[in-house]
Amino acid sequence: MRARLALLSAAVSVLTLVAFLVPLALLVRTVAEDRATVRATADAQSLVPVVGTADAATIRLTAEQLAAESGRPVSVFLPGDTVLGTPVPRTPAVALAERGRSLTAESGEGREVVIAVQGRPDGTGVIRTVVPRAELTAGVTRAWLVLALLGVLLVLLGLLVADRLARTLVRPIAELSAVSHRLANAELDARVTPAGPAELREVAGALNHLAGRIQVLLAQEREQVADLSHRLRTPLTALRLEAESLREPQEAARIAAAVDGLERAVTGLIRQARRDRSPAATGGDAAAVVADRVAFWSVLAEDTGRAIRCDLDPGPLPVAVPADELAAALDALLGNVFAHTPDGTAFTVRLARDSDGVVLVVTDEGPGMPAATVRRGASPAGSTGLGLDIARRVAEAGGGRLELRTAPGGGAEVRLWLAPPAALTGP
Repeated sequence: MRARLALLSAAVSVLTLVAFLVPLALLVRTVAEDRATVRATADAQSLVPVVGTADAATIRLTAEQLAAESGRPVSVFLPGDTVLGTPVPRTPAVALAERGRSLTAESGEGREVVIAVQGRPDGTGVIRTVVPRAELTAGVTRAWLVLALLGVLLVLLGLLVADRLARTLVRPIAELSAVSHRLANAELDARVTPAGPAELREVAGALNHLAGRIQVLLAQEREQVADLSHRLRTPLTALRLEAESLREPQEAARIAAAVDGLERAVTGLIRQARRDRSPAATGGDAAAVVADRVAFWSVLAEDTGRAIRCDLDPGPLPVAVPADELAAALDALLGNVFAHTPDGTAFTVRLARDSDGVVLVVTDEGPGMPAATVRRGASPAGSTGLGLDIARRVAEAGGGRLELRTAPGGGAEVRLWLAPPAALTGP
């Protein structure tokens, strides 16, 4: 923008100067020619009394003296073929002046000035002088150079003023852009200092107000999520007491373990809602997390008659996703399998190293899901539609991605690519 403003100023300055200096330069040349012509005419007219009354010898002497003083050829044509002063042939202008008409005409030597002198007893005499082209343009080149230099100086001055003006506009705009990018990167404490024209100051104030409002809304949202999660502790406590009252120790232990896992999830949700939304700098071991969650879901799979196949590369497999968030993502994927496939449907969990990090694949032999299911709040099965979106956001927060495919057997296949921790902290 700064360069464009400077270019616009230069273009306007050049056009203005061309419109002003070109006519002025032509006027300077015309004035110089007219001045030289008037001076030569005045010199020639000083001979009129001599030519009109004196004899030939006096006329010759006076013409030669004037030619020497002026530096221009001076010739006097008397009736007949007599030429006094500078010997030159008769020209058409001289022939016309012999009829009693004084004039100026252009010739190959310069500008020819002829003056008719009447009143001689033998007829009309003619005084002729020539203004050389060097005299006609004397001082014109120097004046044009001065005008050109003046034009260049004015253009440079215009560029300097435009650059200063552009700087006062561009600097606040650049600061606005930088603060907006910081806000986009979750730096909600970023603020811009109002500067520049009134319009830019108004935009800066609006951006600061928007950032403050977003900060307040996010704080309220975090508190609401934390409060809602905290309310879940009461039914969890009741559920734990119910589990402890069961007569079969194995069933009681299994339900208590499930309650413990749910309570840990609620506690993690509260902590996540209370902390800042800055990117996580630490990751987790995908192999340990997947093995733990598969063991947890294996009990439910056995109760519902589902065959579970687990293929895990030996760990550790570090990824740029915290362990609790990866566990939540895997729980969402496995929960979808149990929620959207009939009992007895087999599924597979595979975790392997990949060229980009680690890939987690969950495949079932159910009816499958369309790719459009990976959209927050959209679920063709009547659920909340948040499970796959949670997994997708976990993968993207760790520098990975999620893909939903159709398995070779016709079921659903969800691939979760997880980047290594260096993807977040590397250059």
